[in-house]
Amino acid sequence: MTLPRAVDLLIEARWVVPVEPSGQVLESHAVVVDADRIVAIVPIADARQQFTARERVQLGEHALIPGLINAHTHNPMTLMRGLADDVPFMVWLKEHVWPAEARVMGPEFVRDGVELAIAEMIRGGTTCCNENYFFPDVQAATYRRHGFRSRIGLPVIEFPTPWAQSRDEYFDKALGVHDTLRDEPLLGTAFAPHAPYTVSDESFERIRLLSDQLDLPVHLHLHETADEINDSLRDFGMRPFARIKQIGLVNERLIAVHMTQLSEAEINDCAAHGVSIVHNVESNMKLLSGFCPAEAIRRAGVNLAIGTDGCASNNDLDLFGEMRSAALVGKLVANDAAAMSAVSVLRAATIGSARALGWGERIGSIEVGKQADLAAVNLGTIESQPLYNVISQLIYAAGRHQVSDVWIAGVRKLRDRELTGMDTGEILGKARSWRDRIATR
Repeated sequence: MTLPRAVDLLIEARWVVPVEPSGQVLESHAVVVDADRIVAIVPIADARQQFTARERVQLGEHALIPGLINAHTHNPMTLMRGLADDVPFMVWLKEHVWPAEARVMGPEFVRDGVELAIAEMIRGGTTCCNENYFFPDVQAATYRRHGFRSRIGLPVIEFPTPWAQSRDEYFDKALGVHDTLRDEPLLGTAFAPHAPYTVSDESFERIRLLSDQLDLPVHLHLHETADEINDSLRDFGMRPFARIKQIGLVNERLIAVHMTQLSEAEINDCAAHGVSIVHNVESNMKLLSGFCPAEAIRRAGVNLAIGTDGCASNNDLDLFGEMRSAALVGKLVANDAAAMSAVSVLRAATIGSARALGWGERIGSIEVGKQADLAAVNLGTIESQPLYNVISQLIYAAGRHQVSDVWIAGVRKLRDRELTGMDTGEILGKARSWRDRIATR
């Protein structure tokens, strides 16, 4: 007789939504975790016979899903939440955000903003993010301290900031941060040139060479607004996408963010070259940036991911809200009620985002061998009843307040809605202190 295998964790759920295979829902199944890996997904009765676990978690009315992945965010900007609302994009950026950042940006601002974001993301079922901000060394230290998974952007922009004063300093510091994070299990890096209108051809060419040499993604705001297109035509005689394609950056390492202004040919180019596109529907709507043709992108075979953008423009890090908006707006843009289905939207926020970050073999779905980044959503609430279709309910009815438990690499980060290892009172106190500092300047 074979003895049961000893493992670290057995999570028994009313439903397991693995994402791969697409649309599958496993009823009364257990996810078995040992160390940081998923080692089995089996019916609960079989799991109890085959495994003995150090910890057993029973989720009687919950759906267990892969941890959500925020494929584009500026997390230190949680401390600017609501600072400049209801204004156009360039007014928001040039007259409010950049001046505020010039006053307060520094290591402490970045540390406290990232910590606030980590707490918010975990409480919303998000277990990984694609970060894009200054002081990436401070970001990395904060994510590492709290055991949160992140791909850290290495910023490049053509004007001085408190992080770097010149083009060479941006690149020197970027490579230094990359070198220090090579062996971090939960962290990685990507080049993060801000946008075509703030980065020169010389810098883009340097990024292309280094991206090729180091096999690093390039995380870029691209085709965000109609003005960006018009200015590029005036200044360069071509659209921004054509410009970076000419430089050689349109490839499988490009993470193109926003992409509200796309031709059919550009969509097909993205599909042919393996580009990932990150849809930020709520930020795009709020700043009147335009509508990303997400369903056309998806149908063309482009890898589609979902992000929130930063809290200065969204104003939250709520991927449940973002998925619902992506589904509803996607139908309007495509003029098709079947567009951006619940299944496809959930995939975009999980395996699609994982693939965009280059981590599709590691996270993004509940599969044997992958790391155990998991979120439990309580569907036994008044707001989720009656329940006919689990995935539809997750997208169209559930909210982040229904996330009860979260694990990152098998480590519990949220237990019955309570953060583990984070001082909520201290985080709130720091946020209020920054509000007072920023509001009185």
